Amino acid sequence: MADTYHFSAPGRTEIGGNHTDHQHGCVLAAAVDMETTAEVTLTGTNIIRVDSEGYKLVEIDLSDLEARESEKNTTAALIRGVAAAFARRGYKLSGFEAKVRSTVLPGSGLSSSAAFEVLIGRILNGLFAGGAVSAIEIAQIGQYAENVYYGKPSGLMDQMASSVGGLVYIDFADPKNPIVEKVDYDFAHSGYTLCTIDSGADHADLTDEYAAMPVEMKAVAAFFGKEVLHDVDEAAFYRHIAEVRKVTGDRAVLRAIHFLNENRRVKSQVRALKDGDFDAFLHLVNASGMASWTLLQNVTPAGYIQKQDMAFTIALCQQLLEGEGAVRIHGGGFAGTALAFVPNDRFARFKTCVEHVLGE
Repeated sequence: MADTYHFSAPGRTEIGGNHTDHQHGCVLAAAVDMETTAEVTLTGTNIIRVDSEGYKLVEIDLSDLEARESEKNTTAALIRGVAAAFARRGYKLSGFEAKVRSTVLPGSGLSSSAAFEVLIGRILNGLFAGGAVSAIEIAQIGQYAENVYYGKPSGLMDQMASSVGGLVYIDFADPKNPIVEKVDYDFAHSGYTLCTIDSGADHADLTDEYAAMPVEMKAVAAFFGKEVLHDVDEAAFYRHIAEVRKVTGDRAVLRAIHFLNENRRVKSQVRALKDGDFDAFLHLVNASGMASWTLLQNVTPAGYIQKQDMAFTIALCQQLLEGEGAVRIHGGGFAGTALAFVPNDRFARFKTCVEHVLGE
C-alpha cells in the first residue's frame, strides 16, 4: 500500500496594511486556526491529481507547465504555476494524488486561495525538494502562480502570512528579500474577540476593480520616475500634488495618500502591540478602516448604488460596537468580509444582531 503524506496550510487575516504590499510597503497579518489540508499519495505517473472536497477533480500533466490563457481564474492555473516554479528551480517532480479538505471558506476574506497555493508548495517542497525551499520562497512561488498563471495581480501578503504563520510584520521594501518579523502578542488575553463578518457580496466580476488599485498607485509613482509608491519621496509628492492630480486623476492621488499614511500606521500598530497598548492599536485599526473607505475606496465598487453590501456591513458593525472595539474592510475589499475586534462582553449580542441582519 502506498505511503500517505499529510500537509496543511492556514488561512490568514490581514490586521494592518490594506493594499500596501504591492507598493512594497508594510503589513501586519496573522495565520488563523482555519486550514486547508491534504492527504497525498505518490502515483508514479506524470500527473498531479487534486481532489478538493466539493469541487471537480483537477489534473495537471507535468510535461506541460506553460501558462495557459484558457486556465486563467481556475484552480488548475494555481497548481500548474506552483509546479512550474519548482521545476524551474531544478526539482524533479512526479505525479501524486491529493485529497484536499478546507475549513478556510471561499470568499471568507481569510484567503483560501493563498492557503491552497501554500499547501501545494508545501507538498512539492516536502516530497521533491527535501524541505529545502523556505517559507518565504514558498509564499513567493504562490504569488507567482497567482499573478502569472491565475491572472490576478495580487501582492505577497496573503501567501506570506499563510506560509510563515503566527502574527507577522512584513516589510516588502525589497520584495525578493522581504523582512519578516514575528510579533509576540497574545490576543487571547486582550479582552476582545476577532471576527470576520460575511457581507454577502460576491467577488465575481470585480477583477478590474482590484487591478485598478495597483495600476493607479503605480501611475502616481511613475509621475516621479518610480515603479512603486514606496520609492516616492513623500515631501515631493505633496509638493507636486496639484500636478500629479492633473496627470493621474483624483482617485489615484487619494489612493497614494492612503498608501503613505497606511504604511506608517502599520509600524505604529506593531509599536502599540509591543508596548501592550491595545487601545492605541484599536484606534489605528479604525483609522485604517476609514482610510480604506474614504481614500483607497475599496468598500463599494464604482457606480454601485442599490447594492452596497460592504458599506452596510461596516456601518452595522459600527452601530453595534457603539464606539468600542474596531471594524474595517478586510483584505482586497469590495466584497467578502469585514474585520471586527469585539469586546468579549458584547460578543454574544453582536453575533446575534449581525446574523439576524446578514445571515449566519
